[in-house]
Amino acid sequence: MKIRRDYEKDRVYICHTYYHAYIAAVKELVKRHTDKGKADIILSTMSNDFGSLSERLIRSGIFDRVFTYHEQQDITSGEVMNYHRDRGNIVLNLLQRITYTRLLGQLQEDYIPTDLASYRDVYVFCDSDPIGYYLNYKKIYYHAVEDGLNSGKLDDQARNANRGAWPLKKLMAKMGLIFIESGYSRYCIDYEVNDISANHMPPKNTVEVPRKELNDKLSPEDHAHLVDIFLENKENVIAQLLGSDDPASDADGPKPQVMILTEPLCEMDVRKKLFGDIIDMYRGDNRIIIKPHPRDILDYEKEFPDVAVIRDKFPMEVLGDIEGFCVDKVISVITQMDNTYFAKEIVYLGLDFLDKYENPDIHRKTENLNKK
Repeated sequence: MKIRRDYEKDRVYICHTYYHAYIAAVKELVKRHTDKGKADIILSTMSNDFGSLSERLIRSGIFDRVFTYHEQQDITSGEVMNYHRDRGNIVLNLLQRITYTRLLGQLQEDYIPTDLASYRDVYVFCDSDPIGYYLNYKKIYYHAVEDGLNSGKLDDQARNANRGAWPLKKLMAKMGLIFIESGYSRYCIDYEVNDISANHMPPKNTVEVPRKELNDKLSPEDHAHLVDIFLENKENVIAQLLGSDDPASDADGPKPQVMILTEPLCEMDVRKKLFGDIIDMYRGDNRIIIKPHPRDILDYEKEFPDVAVIRDKFPMEVLGDIEGFCVDKVISVITQMDNTYFAKEIVYLGLDFLDKYENPDIHRKTENLNKK
């Protein structure tokens, strides 16, 4: 593998979610203790509204430059979509995919906010998005980073997106003819994950960078810095979290606090019932806090007016950076909770629970791979 050495800038992080931006900030804060190089960050608007996060990242000084990237999906181009149809034949499908890979990469050309080839290290979260095709098209080497904490545990994204003729497709990706995400691209140097063992058949270039080890290297000042960046209305959010704006309590004192993490699961009406049932499981003896997922648009305040709802959008992980904050239980359906530092007890409901609300074929794709 021939990697460019003649670079002008140190590194850049390409992010699609609040979680991505949070991990990029953590990595840079850790690097500050040993590395004097500078880093830029790019926030893609394709699937997430970052609000004023760009301004807060600029004020933080962690990154030298903060860019916005209006990433273009294939559906925005009739020409690209013309090569994204089932031709009814594996050979014809693969031939058209070569053209699709090139065209989707070209589609990004006018929207990339900085010269990615000028960086020594390019870190891409969720390279399955069009940015991965652009890097493949431009032959730019990069580091892929897992989409979410242990996201490979429930979704082998590369194989699930490339069912049928997997060995042939993998070979074509290594030749640069087509693009496959999560470590299989010819130009992917390595695929960084929190825990290799939590992934389903990871590629050989997978590297493990435990998030706990990064967290352990953060100073108290670093944690405070993260809170300032990711909590837009810090005082109000902390007041809600601590219950200082909620007079409800038992005669013997405050109730135990249970935080429920929502996720954009199922259709909206089913999601309402799912999280309503979870609330009912803990209602009465506990003070319930709802932490909506940044992409969850269900109005929990309207649907469940008797519980505390944290309205601001921020990555759940930053709650572990708030000094003195702790809940008695945190409840998750499928969000991985390995590195949750602000809860005395973690309750992971898992796929068996989700099966009651949604067709298992929708969320058990990786398990189905093993049955073939």
